[in-house]
Amino acid sequence: MHVFVLAGIGEVRAGDDLAALILAAAESPVARLADGDILAVTSKIVSKAEGRQVAATDREQAITDETVRVVATRVYPGGVTRIVENRQGLVMAAAGVDASNTPDGTVLLLPVDPDASARALCTALRARTGLRLGVLITDTVGRPWREGQTDIAIGAAGVAVLDDLRGTTDASGRQLDVTVAAVADEIAGAADLVKGKTSGNPLAVVRGLGRLVEALQLQQGPAPQDAAGGASALLRPSETDMFRLGTAEAVAEGYAAGYAAGIAAARAAGPVAERSGRG
Repeated sequence: MHVFVLAGIGEVRAGDDLAALILAAAESPVARLADGDILAVTSKIVSKAEGRQVAATDREQAITDETVRVVATRVYPGGVTRIVENRQGLVMAAAGVDASNTPDGTVLLLPVDPDASARALCTALRARTGLRLGVLITDTVGRPWREGQTDIAIGAAGVAVLDDLRGTTDASGRQLDVTVAAVADEIAGAADLVKGKTSGNPLAVVRGLGRLVEALQLQQGPAPQDAAGGASALLRPSETDMFRLGTAEAVAEGYAAGYAAGIAAARAAGPVAERSGRG
């Protein structure tokens, strides 16, 4: 596998043709795209091209506006950290609202639909190059139980995001029953190693994983649908999420539920029991 930066993208503004900017940066022989390449594109430039830079004198209010569900909140000396589920279904700090590398008084929101953004970009790149390419839109997140941050795929097109190994056997011949590799996130992390956080390189090309590049199909109208299902396939459903809340929030919710159940039981038992329950 070979991972390299596609330099020369420059500052992206609302309305820019991102596919054209990428192809212009790929004109040199050393950066020319090849069949089976996967492009890992930082979400920031996708958001800028889509006009997701908005005026916000209060970043905290912008975070609130993008929040669907609060997972955990912690106060620290410099302010408050909020881990939330955002409109895109992603659980991350600050709902993905970014105030870095944007003019004062503005913040950058994530793409409205990262998978749709990836499909549009992948379709344009494939049409203009004739190459079988894949696109990942990446963003930086922290992780439960682990220090530091890494990049993950929040949007995908033309790329298998999961490699399901269940039913195959390991080197000792034992059957694998639970192993499903999150290959899109692994690619995003590898791409981040060469992009860096402060180098101004928003895009990396991952070469050598052509086996993961899949077809784009047209289904039910003009919007291309990714055969691989997009990065939304990486989101864990709530019914299988064993860590849906932070510890403090889970304890508070448990106490509240227990108190409510106790009151309901006391009322069902009658006035005497209810008065006894109040002590």
